[in-house]
Amino acid sequence: MSLQSKRELLAQIAPRYRDATHAQKTQILDAFVAATGYARKYAIRLLTQPQLPLAVPTRSRKPRYGPAVQEALIIAWLAANAICAKRLVPFLPVLVPQLERHDHLHLTDAVRTAVLTLSPATADRLLRTARADHHLRGKSTTKAGTLLKKQIPIRTFQDWNDLAPGFVEADLVAHCGGATDGAFLCTLTVTDVATGWVECQALILRSQHTVIQAMERVRQLLPFPLLGVDTDNGSEFINAGLLGWCADAQVTFTRGRTGKSNDQCFVEQKNGAVVRQIIGYDRFEGEAAYQQLAELYRAVRLYVNLFQPSVKLQTKTRDGARTTRRYDQAQTPLQRVMASAVLTADQQVYLEQLFATLDPVHLLRQISLLQDALWRHAVVASTPVTPPALPPAALAFAQTHGLGPHAHAPTGGLGLDSTTLPKARASHRSTSPQPRLHRTRIDPFAAVWEEVWAWLSAQPERTAKSVFQDLQHRYPGQFPDGQLRTLQRRVGHPLGEWRAQALLRFDDQWLQQDAFAALPPRLRMELGRRLVPAEAEPVG
Repeated sequence: MSLQSKRELLAQIAPRYRDATHAQKTQILDAFVAATGYARKYAIRLLTQPQLPLAVPTRSRKPRYGPAVQEALIIAWLAANAICAKRLVPFLPVLVPQLERHDHLHLTDAVRTAVLTLSPATADRLLRTARADHHLRGKSTTKAGTLLKKQIPIRTFQDWNDLAPGFVEADLVAHCGGATDGAFLCTLTVTDVATGWVECQALILRSQHTVIQAMERVRQLLPFPLLGVDTDNGSEFINAGLLGWCADAQVTFTRGRTGKSNDQCFVEQKNGAVVRQIIGYDRFEGEAAYQQLAELYRAVRLYVNLFQPSVKLQTKTRDGARTTRRYDQAQTPLQRVMASAVLTADQQVYLEQLFATLDPVHLLRQISLLQDALWRHAVVASTPVTPPALPPAALAFAQTHGLGPHAHAPTGGLGLDSTTLPKARASHRSTSPQPRLHRTRIDPFAAVWEEVWAWLSAQPERTAKSVFQDLQHRYPGQFPDGQLRTLQRRVGHPLGEWRAQALLRFDDQWLQQDAFAALPPRLRMELGRRLVPAEAEPVG
């Protein structure tokens, strides 16, 4: 008798058994045991307990994609810096041949076809065991700049109808480690609205002079002309210096509304997806950390713009409480720039050769090494992170090329978590309409200014407050606390641009180099070797 027949017989006999007399139960039980072969005590339990619906055993479907497809997908996912499946899957037809060209993947025709025909939902399921979701947040250091707001027009997030590349959003990211006192490094993030092209520039401190210099470097690096800049209302942007620079460069200057961070939604997204994911939330300060951060960004710009696809919102409709968003197919910034028809023939050939030459895995490894070098300058150490479990082949690939989460990394890279929510930063700004440049009394720092100059030249990231404290310690009773503001005004005076000069000396070396200077040394040599024509290569 089959299991199904036994369950059907039980469903017919059990009601009669529960209503029968003792003698009748004995007869029913004897017949039920003889028919089913159950043990007597087990048969009694079945007849007396409430009847449950019959569970039909289901047989799971044989997996369509085997371990080889999953491991190949994870390797491509790691090479793409663990982006989401909706961005990864449209990029696989470009990324997989690139990985095969550089001997990181060796796929059969069947496996290659399976990988290239994956849907985003299936890719998400195959990547489920390798994912690690982590969320961190940082401090805001924006201080309102109110003097020139009326001269700078407002542009909201709904006003971006400029489809031509060249209109960018700019913002600063503070590497303060959660404490905004003292001097610390910042990153100027510039994002092109039309193409998603990203340029990041390291700043040794937050001031209008360093922002202007960084914007000039960005203008040199962009593959298309800079047409417009949109910023928030921070004092590092809303000032006469940047307004004059935009006027001289014939660049449209606009700003967002106060307290409406979504007006800079494009650059805010890149702050998290690029800067915070790669640099982290630690505190960095000093000339050595600044130079290392600048070197890291020279490699990051290539990887993000050439090998990181992203989607753009096409339509957004609201039906009651339900909002429907439609996105275009994921593309890299390079693909969007090439499709925009704004490049010259020479620029297009150069970018095509650059993309064909660069190895995304090797470039990501270079970024990992530069991250390790930068994190050695972190002021505050952080908690180690346990990397997620990966299949053997993908784990070997990640260990060989240094990809995936870094257990020794401070708070950059992948796989870190923090439950501490940031508090709002208090801000204050002088209401004086114009700077007072004339002197009405004797300079109290005239006798020690050479000494102050030497300190600032050796450590240009120092704040006026730390210098003033050293002066009070070295010359007790000579400098009362009320003279701190005097020193702050003199150190930050535009006529004494010692900080800007120190930064320009480093940046001038960048601008004097050729286009290959944006590459790390080994990649620079590799690209130069591959772009030499075959007939020009030395024989033997």
